[in-house]
Amino acid sequence: MLNKYKLGMQGQQEAESFLRRKGYQILEQNYRVRTGEIDLIAEHDSHIIFIEVKFRRGLNHGYPRESVGIAKQRKIIRTALYYISAKNLDDQSFRFDVIEVLAIDNALQINHIENAFDAY
Repeated sequence: MLNKYKLGMQGQQEAESFLRRKGYQILEQNYRVRTGEIDLIAEHDSHIIFIEVKFRRGLNHGYPRESVGIAKQRKIIRTALYYISAKNLDDQSFRFDVIEVLAIDNALQINHIENAFDAY
Protein backbone atom coordinates (compact mmCIF):
# COMPACT_ATOMS: atom_id res chain seq x y z
CA MET A 1 0.00 0.00 0.00
CA LEU A 2 1.28 3.43 -0.91
CA ASN A 3 1.68 6.04 1.79
CA LYS A 4 -0.02 9.44 1.62
CA TYR A 5 3.09 11.20 0.24
CA LYS A 6 3.57 8.66 -2.57
CA LEU A 7 -0.12 8.83 -3.44
CA GLY A 8 0.11 12.62 -3.63
CA MET A 9 3.17 12.42 -5.87
CA GLN A 10 1.40 9.91 -8.11
CA GLY A 11 -1.53 12.31 -8.41
CA GLN A 12 0.79 15.21 -9.15
CA GLN A 13 2.56 13.25 -11.90
CA GLU A 14 -0.80 12.43 -13.48
CA ALA A 15 -1.84 16.09 -13.29
CA GLU A 16 1.45 17.20 -14.81
CA SER A 17 1.12 14.77 -17.73
CA PHE A 18 -2.48 15.92 -18.23
CA LEU A 19 -1.38 19.58 -18.37
CA ARG A 20 1.49 18.87 -20.78
CA ARG A 21 -0.96 17.12 -23.14
CA LYS A 22 -3.08 20.29 -23.04
CA GLY A 23 -0.07 22.40 -24.07
CA TYR A 24 0.89 23.80 -20.66
CA GLN A 25 4.56 24.48 -19.95
CA ILE A 26 5.51 23.39 -16.43
CA LEU A 27 7.70 26.05 -14.82
CA GLU A 28 8.01 24.70 -11.28
CA GLN A 29 7.13 21.58 -9.29
CA ASN A 30 6.66 21.67 -5.54
CA TYR A 31 7.68 25.32 -5.30
CA ARG A 32 8.37 25.82 -1.60
CA VAL A 33 9.17 28.96 0.38
CA ARG A 34 8.52 29.96 3.99
CA THR A 35 4.94 31.05 3.19
CA GLY A 36 3.93 27.67 1.79
CA GLU A 37 4.10 25.36 -1.20
CA ILE A 38 2.53 25.30 -4.63
CA ASP A 39 2.30 21.90 -6.30
CA LEU A 40 2.71 23.09 -9.89
CA ILE A 41 3.35 26.41 -11.56
CA ALA A 42 2.68 26.47 -15.29
CA GLU A 43 2.40 28.85 -18.19
CA HIS A 44 -0.37 28.67 -20.78
CA ASP A 45 -1.87 31.27 -23.13
CA SER A 46 0.25 34.05 -21.60
CA HIS A 47 -0.98 33.25 -18.08
CA ILE A 48 1.02 32.05 -15.10
CA ILE A 49 -1.08 29.37 -13.39
CA PHE A 50 -0.63 28.29 -9.78
CA ILE A 51 -2.02 24.79 -9.41
CA GLU A 52 -3.03 22.82 -6.34
CA VAL A 53 -3.30 19.08 -7.02
CA LYS A 54 -5.53 16.89 -4.87
CA PHE A 55 -5.59 13.10 -5.19
CA ARG A 56 -8.09 10.71 -3.64
CA ARG A 57 -9.03 7.08 -3.90
CA GLY A 58 -12.79 7.32 -3.87
CA LEU A 59 -15.27 9.86 -2.59
CA ASN A 60 -15.72 8.66 1.01
CA HIS A 61 -14.36 12.00 2.22
CA GLY A 62 -15.89 14.17 -0.51
CA TYR A 63 -14.40 15.58 -3.66
CA PRO A 64 -10.70 16.48 -3.53
CA ARG A 65 -11.41 20.12 -4.40
CA GLU A 66 -13.38 20.47 -1.17
CA SER A 67 -10.15 20.23 0.80
CA VAL A 68 -8.84 23.49 -0.69
CA GLY A 69 -10.47 25.77 1.86
CA ILE A 70 -9.91 29.43 2.62
CA ALA A 71 -6.81 28.84 4.78
CA LYS A 72 -5.16 26.75 2.03
CA GLN A 73 -6.12 29.32 -0.58
CA ARG A 74 -4.51 32.10 1.46
CA LYS A 75 -1.26 30.10 1.76
CA ILE A 76 -1.21 29.48 -1.98
CA ILE A 77 -1.90 33.16 -2.70
CA ARG A 78 0.89 34.33 -0.37
CA THR A 79 3.30 31.88 -1.96
CA ALA A 80 2.22 32.93 -5.46
CA LEU A 81 2.79 36.59 -4.60
CA TYR A 82 6.28 35.70 -3.38
CA TYR A 83 6.95 33.83 -6.66
CA ILE A 84 5.65 36.74 -8.76
CA SER A 85 7.88 39.17 -6.89
CA ALA A 86 10.96 36.92 -6.94
CA LYS A 87 10.62 36.28 -10.69
CA ASN A 88 9.70 39.91 -11.46
CA LEU A 89 6.43 38.88 -13.15
CA ASP A 90 4.31 41.82 -12.03
CA ASP A 91 3.14 42.46 -15.60
CA GLN A 92 1.89 38.87 -16.13
CA SER A 93 -1.67 37.62 -15.87
CA PHE A 94 -2.13 34.79 -13.42
CA ARG A 95 -4.80 32.51 -12.02
CA PHE A 96 -5.33 29.75 -9.47
CA ASP A 97 -6.44 26.29 -10.58
CA VAL A 98 -7.18 23.04 -8.78
CA ILE A 99 -6.74 19.65 -10.36
CA GLU A 100 -8.59 16.72 -8.84
CA VAL A 101 -7.22 13.26 -9.52
CA LEU A 102 -9.65 10.53 -8.51
CA ALA A 103 -8.84 6.83 -8.54
CA ILE A 104 -12.14 4.98 -8.64
CA ASP A 105 -12.46 1.31 -9.62
CA ASN A 106 -8.87 1.25 -10.94
CA ALA A 107 -9.59 4.13 -13.32
CA LEU A 108 -8.24 7.66 -13.04
CA GLN A 109 -10.48 10.65 -13.47
CA ILE A 110 -8.92 14.08 -13.82
CA ASN A 111 -10.94 17.23 -13.31
CA HIS A 112 -9.20 20.54 -14.08
CA ILE A 113 -10.91 23.45 -12.35
CA GLU A 114 -9.68 26.67 -13.90
CA ASN A 115 -9.97 29.87 -11.86
CA ALA A 116 -10.86 27.78 -8.81
CA PHE A 117 -10.42 30.80 -6.55
CA ASP A 118 -9.41 34.45 -6.71
CA ALA A 119 -6.59 36.35 -5.07
CA TYR A 120 -9.26 38.53 -3.41
